[in-house]
Amino acid sequence: MSEGPLFESLEGLRGTGKSTIAPLLAHARGAVVVPTVPVSFQALRQQVDRRTSADARMCFYLSALFTATDEIQRHLDAGTSVVVESYFARCLANHRALGARLHVTLPADLPEPTTYQLTCAEDERQRRLLARDKPNSPWDLLSEVVPDRINAAYAQFPMRPIDTTGLAPEQIVTVILTTDNEGACGGNTESVGAHPHVLPAVPGRSDGTCSR
Repeated sequence: MSEGPLFESLEGLRGTGKSTIAPLLAHARGAVVVPTVPVSFQALRQQVDRRTSADARMCFYLSALFTATDEIQRHLDAGTSVVVESYFARCLANHRALGARLHVTLPADLPEPTTYQLTCAEDERQRRLLARDKPNSPWDLLSEVVPDRINAAYAQFPMRPIDTTGLAPEQIVTVILTTDNEGACGGNTESVGAHPHVLPAVPGRSDGTCSR
């Protein structure tokens, strides 16, 4: 493992365990969890999520991420490790799968996390979603229409796959802690900010719900 503070991100579809694992991983690492949608963005987030433009929503979440990146960099500069529940990969992959048409080139000097893509068997993921007590936004429901497209968009990013099927949260953290931190598993080997994120166009459904 490299010296200095760690920066780690959890990615994956809804219900794969990101929000549960992030604080546990941070505790195990002696790290801080940085929200990638800062508190100051939360009220506006609810308004944006009621709109139907994937491009507008993508711009909002990119703005939130760039704001969070400033805090992430401050922690790393101070020698403090950071864990985030998703990063630019989720924003780009999800919105492209949901119909966003923007072509985005990320700065090459963004803080670069070690990224773990949490996966699990589909029946278990659906059970986890049903057990949630928070309401689903229209965008949450749309993302469940195109999980394969989201995973296909995720494939361009360097991530280590972590299968969470049948594992307790503490077991998942143990798997992450014992994962080799040298090199990347899956995806390409370029950093998140190394090239323009011009993803293949995603065809809309016949009813148009994924092209808005």
